[in-house]
Amino acid sequence: MIPLAEARRVVFDACPLRAPEPMAVDAVLGCVLGLPVVAAVSVPPFTNSAVDGFAVRAADVSGAPVELKAVDTVVAGSASSPRLEPGRAIRIMTGAPLPEGADAVCMVEDTTVAGGGTVVIGTAVAPGANVRRPGEDIAAGERLFEAGTVLGPAQIGVLASVGLAQVTVHRRLRVGVLSTGDELTAVGQALAPGRIWDSNRPLLIAAARASGFEAVDLGIAPDDERALAEAFADASGRCDAVLTSGGVSMGERDLVKVVLERLAPGSMRWMQIAIKPAKPFAFGVLAQGTTPVFGLPGNPVSSLVSFELLARPALRRMAGHHRIDRPVVPALASEALSRRPDGKTHFARVVVHREEAGELRAVPVVGQQSHQLHALAGANGLAVLPDGTGVGVGGAVDVLLLDAEEALGAARTSVLRLLGEPPVDSGTGGR
Repeated sequence: MIPLAEARRVVFDACPLRAPEPMAVDAVLGCVLGLPVVAAVSVPPFTNSAVDGFAVRAADVSGAPVELKAVDTVVAGSASSPRLEPGRAIRIMTGAPLPEGADAVCMVEDTTVAGGGTVVIGTAVAPGANVRRPGEDIAAGERLFEAGTVLGPAQIGVLASVGLAQVTVHRRLRVGVLSTGDELTAVGQALAPGRIWDSNRPLLIAAARASGFEAVDLGIAPDDERALAEAFADASGRCDAVLTSGGVSMGERDLVKVVLERLAPGSMRWMQIAIKPAKPFAFGVLAQGTTPVFGLPGNPVSSLVSFELLARPALRRMAGHHRIDRPVVPALASEALSRRPDGKTHFARVVVHREEAGELRAVPVVGQQSHQLHALAGANGLAVLPDGTGVGVGGAVDVLLLDAEEALGAARTSVLRLLGEPPVDSGTGGR
């Protein structure tokens, strides 16, 4: 057996960062910037009103309430605006250019329109009140984002605000997902005796998508060397990486590693990693060294754990992410997390929750075998148990969070509670 750290080094060395390329801004959600972005223009580009109201000279309303002659109106989108003379006011809309001569805007709520085209300004305003100056948000020449920034909605909004139609990013990887095994039947088809429905492929497709990749469904390949070779050839032509499940252990029909040894000579590694679950793992690189193949175990829990510890971080690294692993947090064991010494690091499926005192508690789920996927579905973390006898009740344990929001209690904090209102029952019944 080899340590997990060594297995990760082997994989990472063969999964280099992909070169960035230009992409349209409306397609870069979740992508990572490959080059810094510098603003060519200021935002806002001109002085404008922050509110609906009346543009005034602050000196004219210092003795408010005062009555001024309303002489014009300026709306958002106006190419120009009239000059404001002393003792006058101009009605103005949010975003409209501030008239020359004006230095403040009085909110419409603080005004009363009187007869004869006059307006009563009920509140004095200081110079600059309710006025947006050029470059208040972004100055021309300002460095907006560094390379390595993950582009979310707010970042994309900023890019659009300075007029950028495209940016240079590490695009989302196309990750092919292939299940292998004569016993597998695709969901939706009739199940013959001795066969099972394929859960690994939907599981890994969902895991790839949830991790920010574009998933490509490669179907099910039988335990046949020719069929596997054809499936890998097809995948290498249209995918940046491939995930397979099954066929990497020590059985006579475990052919994935055999085929990869032939298709990826010199790069193929078949490993027995010192972890439980997910000990067997195969890895190779197809297509002239550009398409890594991750041979994950066939048991569904092992398959997902192997994805989390090896494939996901390597793929995120290829896609330019700096944070490649799930967060790991310290917790206290609410129940004993027992194990036997065997030279491996164990990853126990647990539910992590935050106590009222603020500490995190880890509770093991019932069902820790590598085929018990339903039990894993009830967990939000993997407790890391080094070789030994485990952790007793109240003992400290590190937990890799599969669902950080749920584990840290963010999902239980309603926005209404933050605003001082009672939370609304979503009807889900909670966890």
